Amino acid sequence: MNYSIGEFSILTNTSIYTLRYYEKEHLIIPNRKENGRRCYSEQDVTWMQFIKRLKDTEMPIKEIQKYANLRAAGDCSMNARMAMLIKHRTALKEEIAKSTEHLEKLNDKINFYKMAIDKQPI
Repeated sequence: MNYSIGEFSILTNTSIYTLRYYEKEHLIIPNRKENGRRCYSEQDVTWMQFIKRLKDTEMPIKEIQKYANLRAAGDCSMNARMAMLIKHRTALKEEIAKSTEHLEKLNDKINFYKMAIDKQPI
């Protein structure tokens, strides 16, 4: 199935402005109809979902661009793409560990206040 930019925007929950920016930055390159209008495919939907996942996990746009360029190079770039994702996963795990530690410290402080409040006379 093929989608116009408006349909694709709704389908991927991405603004038209962002789609045009991503195209300008060569993150996603839609096909063009004879009249010049953008034409997005199901494959583009899957790719946009992955771009958004990388962005949501704090991968910088420049890194996503590198990944997109490797993807465009085809199967010969699979090792490089996997290496990028492994590096990103490592950074993400480190962030999760930091956030988990912060959450534990916050929970400790909340529990401290609960106990202190419970000990107060009514």
